[in-house]
Amino acid sequence: MLTQEMVNKLNEQLNLEFVSANIYLQMSAWCNNKGFEGASNFFKIQSSEEMYHMHRLFDYLNDTGTMPVLGSIDAPQVDFLSLLDLIKLAYEQEKIITQKINSLAHFSMMLKDYSTFYFLQWYVEKQYKEGKIFKSILDKFSLVNPDFGGLFLIDQDLKTMNGNK
Repeated sequence: MLTQEMVNKLNEQLNLEFVSANIYLQMSAWCNNKGFEGASNFFKIQSSEEMYHMHRLFDYLNDTGTMPVLGSIDAPQVDFLSLLDLIKLAYEQEKIITQKINSLAHFSMMLKDYSTFYFLQWYVEKQYKEGKIFKSILDKFSLVNPDFGGLFLIDQDLKTMNGNK
């Protein structure tokens, strides 16, 4: 049985995953509007993955006899300065999620809630991979010249990026 404090933290994470899904879906729309088809597809898939992360938490809470609580979330940012700015913001969002997941895993160990700790290991692994992917995208920006087709190359690379997880 989960403690109420653990339930609260899991519900908080569930809603944070929902926020991320909305942010990435809005980023997909911005990319599509600017002609970045690869980036648009990449962020649409990222949004779906975040929803899956949310659903896993939802199911875990239900499976433990606890009712998940969906809170209200703010609308995401709709405009970005550039594709680079958008990627930087997405990377910052992933770093926040990673910090929250690590904190949640630590908290579950402190409570000796080994079932939750085991459940969270999937998230720990996913966040490591997500951080690595976003960092590699940012690294690619430093390798190309955006004035000479570099954005096109990055956009083309993003078309296949989701398959490398």
